[in-house]
This record gives sequence, structure tokens and C-alpha cells, in this order.
Amino acid sequence: MARIYGLETEYGLAHTADPDGRRIGPEEIARYLFRPVVEWGRSSNVFLPNGSRLYLDVGSHPEYATAECDDLGDLLAQDGAGERLMIDLLDKAQAALEADGIGGRVHMVKNNTDAAGNSYGSHENFLIRRTLDFNRLTTVLLPFLVSRQLLVGAGAVIPRRSAFAPDEEVDRSEMMFGLSARSDVMWEGLSSATTRSRPIINARDEPHADAEKYRRLHVIVGDSSMSTATSALKIGSAVLMLDLIEQGARIPENGLRHPVRDIRLIARDLTGQVVLERTDGTTTTPLGLLGDYRDRAQRIVESGEHSLGDDDLAHYVIDLWTRMLTAVESQDFSTVDTEIDWVMKRTLIERSMQRGITDIADARIHRLDIAFHDITPATGLFPKLEAGGMAMSLVPAEAAERAKDVPPQSTRAAIRGEFVRAAHAARRDYTVDWVHLRLNDESGRAVALKDPFAATHPQAETLIAGL
Repeated sequence: MARIYGLETEYGLAHTADPDGRRIGPEEIARYLFRPVVEWGRSSNVFLPNGSRLYLDVGSHPEYATAECDDLGDLLAQDGAGERLMIDLLDKAQAALEADGIGGRVHMVKNNTDAAGNSYGSHENFLIRRTLDFNRLTTVLLPFLVSRQLLVGAGAVIPRRSAFAPDEEVDRSEMMFGLSARSDVMWEGLSSATTRSRPIINARDEPHADAEKYRRLHVIVGDSSMSTATSALKIGSAVLMLDLIEQGARIPENGLRHPVRDIRLIARDLTGQVVLERTDGTTTTPLGLLGDYRDRAQRIVESGEHSLGDDDLAHYVIDLWTRMLTAVESQDFSTVDTEIDWVMKRTLIERSMQRGITDIADARIHRLDIAFHDITPATGLFPKLEAGGMAMSLVPAEAAERAKDVPPQSTRAAIRGEFVRAAHAARRDYTVDWVHLRLNDESGRAVALKDPFAATHPQAETLIAGL
């Protein structure tokens, strides 16, 4: 079976000024950052030759949306390409700032909260068939998404007591290490909004494909992952859950009675044992839920009836999922301590506190937390962890570098990427979105790519050949 999936990652911007220099804000950094983008594409919202979309989102957040993938390995490479493209832009912005006499260092972070507590997203998109009962899907999927942070959270220093209503004051008098800061800004299980109420699943029906055949599942609850292993488990487990649901697996359809409360409670319990109430009055735990889901997912991986593409990666997802469950149950994380973001971050924080920091709310711990997500060359912490063998990578450097220019070859991204490259080389004025290719001249020739699985398209090939 096959499925299309992709990631959208928003990045945070900051500037560290020289001692006597001027500190600039995210808006000014973004203008420098996107100068080369505007020069290349005459816009701050462009599609690239690798099939991806690069744009400046609300709040001066650079955002990279991967091309459509039907293979987990392709998605991991595309996500890595996004980081590398952002680093390239960051290097150019730094040089331009220095040329204009602005000292200091600009930073880009792949996380989900800024210093003021504002939240920005890491969104996952999955193609589902229109024939699937969407209400059943979300009912079955929500308990998984609420509990998944136990496996793949980024880790964060969060208030020990959370707010359970949007107008409730957060008590920051006592802080703790939790699985995810993102969990505290979720207010609904399902909604068509993205910022006002911020649901776990966004229900807006915007398929970017043939609407009679497909629907897009838009998940906005996840954390940005630094580790490719964490990304593999985050996306891979979600894809396998969708495979199970579409194949009609008899997964319990009793949802959680209090998903917004539960997602906050789970974020504060590293043991996976917090009690969750189902809508039928029975109870379960995150560890119990995830173990049941793993058992079911393992069966379809072993049968080959999955949509992760690469069988080796599919088996790796199940293996890491299993090792994480064992680690949480035993509280011995030595078997996953180079693969899971929150485990690696907690280890770093604990080592810092062993060296004399007594309060987890100390500013030095906050700086360490930010440094974990900093992709800025020379200052980011994660590349040092990889170089020192403290963080593993599933994506060879050459694969991520190649994905900066080359789209996945088994989806319509291949057509889009070829069109963008050819039209730009021919200096033709054009417009591209996820579905359409159009020449902005007197001919007005256009092609609709409604099938995201189609890597070839006769009309598009004719359009490209005529450039």
C-alpha cells in the first residue's frame, strides 16, 4: 500500500548582539534571511527545485514544508535538506548584517517556543482516502497522538502545574522537566482552527489533491525533532496507525474523556503510568495504549502491509518503539539515549545540575535547552552531540545534501521540481502551488497535478519541454 506524507517546520529567530551593539528583532533578521529567496523567486513564498515550499510565516518564522513523500527515508532526507537550506540562508544573512555594520550573531532554532513563551509549530500531513470515516479516524487516533509524546517528545522545562482553560493563569512558581512544552498550548482535540483554539488535529478540509478521492489529515500537536531517529519514530508510528485504521484493524474506538487534560498530565509523567479515563468509563495508561498500538503495528510491518516504503526503516521504527516502551517501564534509558530527543536533553540537563546548578528554572538551563535546538553553525549543540557519538543519525550527509536539489522521484514532487528548475532556467514567469503549474504569459498554459502519487504527467511534460 502507499501513502503520501510530509512535514512543515517553523523555525525561531534570535540575535545575540555585541556588548555595545544594537540587538535586532526577528522581523529584521527575517528580512535579511529572505533577501536571497526574494532575489531568486521574487517572493518570500516559493517552491524550490526539490519540490518543497519555503516561506515566511506569521510572526517572522521561516517555514519549510517538505515535498510529498511516500517513503520514510525520503522524508527524513527532505527534512534534513530543509535544515541545510536554512543554514545556507543564515550564513548569507550573517554576512549581509556584518556588511551593513550590524555585529553579533543571528541564530535559528528548530524548536516550538520562543523566550516570551509564544508557540509555533511542527505540523505533519498525511494523505487519507475520502472513503474513510473521518470521525472514526480521529476518535481512534486522538489517544495515540495524546500519548505519543512519551516516545518522541522534544523535552522541555515546563510548569509543574499547567492551565486547563485558556483564561486560566499558569503557575510558574515551580518548574520541572517534562516531555513537551507543545502540550500546554493545545486546547481542543479536533477543530478547523490552528492558532485561536489550537487543536491536536486540524479538521480543515484542504486536500491539495483530488478532493473526491482524498483528504489531508493535518496534525499540529507534535514537537520539532532534532534527532532523525526521533523523527523516524514520530512519523513512522503515525503512518502505521493510519495503515491500521484504513485496513480496518479492530482498535478500541473508545476515545479519551479528557484529551486536553490528559495531554498535559502525560507531559508531566515520564513513567507513562498516569491514569487516563476512556469515554466508556474504563481506564488505561499511556504505556498501555502505546504497547497495544505497537503490537498491532508490528504485525503489519512483519506482513509487509505498511506504507513506510523502506522495509528496513519500518522494522527500525518497531524496534525503537519497543525499546522506548521497555526503557520507560524500567526507567533505564541506556538503550535509547542516542536516539530520542527528550532522553538526550534530560541527560544534558541532569549533568549540568550535577555540576552545581540547583534550580531547573536557572537561566543556564534555559540556554542549554535552546542550544539543543540551535542549528546555527558553530553554536548549535546537536551537531556536536552527533560528532561525539552522543546522537545517532539515520540520514547520511550526502543524502540530505542531495535532497536540497532533488525531489522525491516517486511522487508528483518530481514533476513540480522539474518544472520549477526548467522555468527558472528559461527565465519564464510562472506560478506554482501544491497542485498547479502555470506559465504567467499570454499563453496562460496550466496543468493540475491532482494525483500526488503520479511521478509522471504527459501534459506537464509537454509544458516543461516547451520552456
